[in-house]
Amino acid sequence: MEIPKSIVENIYESALRIRTIEDGISSIYHLREMRTPTHLYTGQEAIAAGACQALETKDLVYSYYRSHGWYLAKGGNLNRMMAELFGKATGCSKGFGGSMHLIDLEAGFTGTSAIVAGAIPHAVGGAFTFQYRKTQNVVLSCFGDGATEEGLFQESLMFASLRKIPVIFLCENNGLATNTWIKDRQPNVPIYKRAEGLGVRSEIVDGNDGLAVYAAVKKAVDLAREGAGPSFIECTTYRLLEHCGPNRDTALGARTDAEVDEWKFNNDPVKRLEKHVSPEFKARVLEKAKKDFDMAVEQARKDPFPTSLIPEGLPCQL
Repeated sequence: MEIPKSIVENIYESALRIRTIEDGISSIYHLREMRTPTHLYTGQEAIAAGACQALETKDLVYSYYRSHGWYLAKGGNLNRMMAELFGKATGCSKGFGGSMHLIDLEAGFTGTSAIVAGAIPHAVGGAFTFQYRKTQNVVLSCFGDGATEEGLFQESLMFASLRKIPVIFLCENNGLATNTWIKDRQPNVPIYKRAEGLGVRSEIVDGNDGLAVYAAVKKAVDLAREGAGPSFIECTTYRLLEHCGPNRDTALGARTDAEVDEWKFNNDPVKRLEKHVSPEFKARVLEKAKKDFDMAVEQARKDPFPTSLIPEGLPCQL
């Protein structure tokens, strides 16, 4: 697929913006102003950046707990995200959700779920609504490789396949569920092949290649809009930081510093995209991302904490 220059630049800008913001969070997390657990997206930026460029604002994304990248790539408000991480009332979940519960409905980003595979059936339900109303909108459900071990995953794919529901299932396969490698959790059968066995059109792509992700998702979106039903895309990738937090996890023994460095220096998704843009464009994007992050943090520090046990404006009860 020949991808227009404007799309390529948008994908790179999104990926670099995500990396800059995640690096910023990592740099100040030790101050303990953010008391929420943070599952950072560092190393996987090309997936969300590429996928969301293939979507329209009214299309929906249902994400899992490693959600910062998806929230930002879909156009989520950075100020409200940082306020949420700081537990402030101005946060996107009114300060009660934290990093794993982000939402921006104006951007087409639904509330994320901390339950492994928990958002997958919600995504199918949202797409089923679009189908019932005969709209041309689609839904993208993103999740990790560990989610494919849950019953919800299989049930959701079976129903979507049976009803030809306009949903794209996107698996971010970074090989690890916390610190357990996939070879110790699953039989030696590619995940996308299992989805294919349920009647879902499936493929595997290099998740560290943002342009390849865009091409795969764009094709799946076009097919879904035409009524061809769901697609499953397995994106192979690698997270550079620990499962939860801003540090490396190599001291735990699942992987070595040499392995992480190999991925960081030779297969970095942001650097791979950088080859397609000018140095001037990179400089502008980086400067703006850093400025936006600093301003969002400064504002979040000033914003008030919630004053009630019940989040104002949310339909919940004690």
